[in-house]
Amino acid sequence: MANKWYVSFFLLFMIPFSLLPKSYAQSTNQSNDEHQILLELKKHWGSSPALGRWNSTSAAHCNWQGITCTNGAVTGISLPNQTFVKPIPPSICLLKNLTRLDLSYNNFSTSFPTVLYNCSNLKYLDLSNNAFAGQLPSDLNHLSALFKHLNLSSNSFTGKIPPSIGWFPRLKSLLLDSNQFDGSYPAQNISNLVDLEVLTLAHNPFMPAPVPVEFGRLTRLTFLWLSNMNITDEIPESLSSLIDLNLLDFSSNNIQGKIPTWIWQHKKLQYLYLYDNRFTGEIEPNVTALNMVEIDVSSNELTGTIPDGFGKLTNLTLLFLYFNKLNGSIPPSIGLLPKLTDIRLFNNMLSGSLPPELEFPKSLWSVVTNQLSTVMIQNNSFSGTFPKQLPWNFTRLDISNNRFSGPIPTLAGKMKIFIAANNFLSGEIPWDLTGISQVTEFDLSRNQISGSLPMTIGVLARLNALNLSGNQISGNIPAVFGFMTVLTILDLSLNKLSGDIPKDFNNLKLNFLNLSMNQLTGEIPISLQNEAYEQSFLFNPGLCVSTNNLLHNLPICRARTNVNNDVSRRLIALFSSVGSIMLLGSAVLGIMLLRKKKHKQDHLSWKLTPFHILHFTANDILSGLCEQNWIGSGRSGKVYRVYAGDRASGGRMVAVKKIWNTPNLDDKLEKDFLAEVQILGEIRHTNIVKLLCCMSSSGAKLLVYEYMENGSLHQWLHQRERIGAPAPLDWPKRLQIAIDSARGLCYMHHDCSPPIVHRDVKSANILLDPNFRAKMADFGLARILLRAGDSESFSAIAGTFGYMAPEYGHRLKVNEKIDVYSFGVVLLELITGRVANDGGEYYCLAQWAWRQYKEYGLSVDLLDEGIRDLTHVEDVLAVFTLAVICTGGQPSARPSMKDVLRVLLQFDRTSNGGILQDDISDETALSCIID
Repeated sequence: MANKWYVSFFLLFMIPFSLLPKSYAQSTNQSNDEHQILLELKKHWGSSPALGRWNSTSAAHCNWQGITCTNGAVTGISLPNQTFVKPIPPSICLLKNLTRLDLSYNNFSTSFPTVLYNCSNLKYLDLSNNAFAGQLPSDLNHLSALFKHLNLSSNSFTGKIPPSIGWFPRLKSLLLDSNQFDGSYPAQNISNLVDLEVLTLAHNPFMPAPVPVEFGRLTRLTFLWLSNMNITDEIPESLSSLIDLNLLDFSSNNIQGKIPTWIWQHKKLQYLYLYDNRFTGEIEPNVTALNMVEIDVSSNELTGTIPDGFGKLTNLTLLFLYFNKLNGSIPPSIGLLPKLTDIRLFNNMLSGSLPPELEFPKSLWSVVTNQLSTVMIQNNSFSGTFPKQLPWNFTRLDISNNRFSGPIPTLAGKMKIFIAANNFLSGEIPWDLTGISQVTEFDLSRNQISGSLPMTIGVLARLNALNLSGNQISGNIPAVFGFMTVLTILDLSLNKLSGDIPKDFNNLKLNFLNLSMNQLTGEIPISLQNEAYEQSFLFNPGLCVSTNNLLHNLPICRARTNVNNDVSRRLIALFSSVGSIMLLGSAVLGIMLLRKKKHKQDHLSWKLTPFHILHFTANDILSGLCEQNWIGSGRSGKVYRVYAGDRASGGRMVAVKKIWNTPNLDDKLEKDFLAEVQILGEIRHTNIVKLLCCMSSSGAKLLVYEYMENGSLHQWLHQRERIGAPAPLDWPKRLQIAIDSARGLCYMHHDCSPPIVHRDVKSANILLDPNFRAKMADFGLARILLRAGDSESFSAIAGTFGYMAPEYGHRLKVNEKIDVYSFGVVLLELITGRVANDGGEYYCLAQWAWRQYKEYGLSVDLLDEGIRDLTHVEDVLAVFTLAVICTGGQPSARPSMKDVLRVLLQFDRTSNGGILQDDISDETALSCIID
């Protein structure tokens, strides 16, 4: 850049002065031309956050947002996040000096823009996070000047990556991840890009194949991301030549064999992600990769002990070894790592029953590790006791399902989650709880805790979930519980509590309450006398309810009555009956008049908004809304099965949902409703039921969907006899239904911009076609998240009991993780055959599954009788574990739907199971575009 400036300066002062006016005129003309070209771009793309500031009256376009100039000429355009929809126009290449173009995070949905071939100086191109679709052109190398950066990630490109991708020999970064590329990757061609420093092919449904040995030629790579692309076999030794690697990610594949020694001895590697594969064998004991910052080799089949060499990795901040078969103890040196913040070793066979010097390291609890904040070592066989006080920096500690004993330690500092369920802890809950005033989840269930509940528990003002069930706690429930207003989950069951339930419980807004199996007495607080808490008070013989309640399984409290009150009640009943008869007569007369008036209305008063090409009319739909076509009812209206149109013109069976009349719907709500229906109508995915059109009038609204012949998953699991099903669903069908449903939700969460939260995922909303392929339905509760990554607040609780995540209902702030929870419940239904809320001892299926998992582990007894075939039992139990994880109480600990789909695909034994695009129509290539 400096040399160019020097040459320009030299020429400016050495050329004859007589030529200056001509040169100046040429420069002015070029500037005017570029000014006009940019204004034409604004006119083409319309208003956006950046283009709105482009002003035709201002000549200084080099100062416009998103524009970079060099020597007065436009050399760069950077306009991400501008909601552009219209295609990239050819005129953009009239900017002859354009070298850098960034149009990422927009809504382009065309095929690859070959108009850019005319941008002869383009060196940097970023089209990521759009909705570009179709195959990449075979002549992609026409972008001949490109030598720095090509980013096409997070689009909907399909087919094979063309060999021409390897004809950019000076390219430094190539990002093709998160598309729908299938076939084999062009290993030989990509390996010709010997100057590559960044390569990403992750999250594409390639044909199963091993890591190309040719990639060993890319010796300048620093960033290699190859996760979730159906890689098989072992990591080739040829990759040991990649000595400059900073990040290596092979996660979520089917890689086998031992983790190569060269990885553990790499001199520059900082980030290693090999989780969710099939690695076996022991971890290399001689770990000398001293620059390691994060290691995640979880969810494999690794055996042996944790190498003591990990304790030498002084830069290590994260160590994830969970879901393996590791044994032995934690090396004491790991507890002394100065930067370690997060260690997760749960679901292994680790223990601390060795000699004292090798027991669970006291250094892990010491203040020396002043950075350690998260420790998750649940589901092992650790033993021993705690120190009197845990480190100040701990924010999350999960030691559940181990063999720890002794008193509860004093918790202090930043602790937010403490889970120690199913151990042998004893003694009383510490009186001084002021040190953990920020705790949000506290679980000491199934231990040997005694004594009473301390009054100081009220200092836990941020507590959201408290579980002390299955202990020996006695005494009264402190009234201070009634002032813990953010509490949504409270389980004090299976203890020895006595006395009344404090009246201050009326102040609480609990999603889950269990006080069963205690010795409580007296009247239950009024706010808790409703169906939502019907199973919350079982086996407390002294509890009672008032007469006008919905808790039918409890006795009525004795009340004082007298004759006068009895007579008064009889008179009131008499007058009410007379009044009701008079009102009924008026109502009947009014209805008759309304019907007479309604018959005069023309069908033309209905407005039809189509979202697909229709072969039927509004009259076809309206004439089918009769009782013989009624097939069900929901919270918002009735559903009809209607044959619309005639067979000659392509008529079809459709499902019509009639929304209840909403006379008080104001103009704003009407517009909001139509806007949301418009969004849902634009969704195109093979695993989401098509919304064909919307019809509205002054009195009702109709949503017309494609009809699914095999009804809902709920019917096939729980109402087989009623629908005349010949046999229960076998495991391959159930797994395919789970995968199809996960694909639909994954699309909504990860491919729509902004993402969509369904909010009512349940088996009744998963519909089946004649081949038992599943589609998500009923988006009556769906909402669009306003900004990616943000939660949205809603004014009312919605969803279905038994499927609702514990955080949903009180906070009214939701994100995609509430759908993950609900989907986990659906998985449990598929596996166990139980309904989501069976009213049994454990209140809901998710809680039952979690308790079974904790107490008895994985066994065939958990499975529905129809899928106990030993051929699939190992896979089914693995999916059961996934379901338990999905229904975890903490949203941040639940996987994303993309992660859930990856795991499910591993158990699909069909030939095309790993291909995410195996049954997706051309429509699916369209993204969810929202203006």
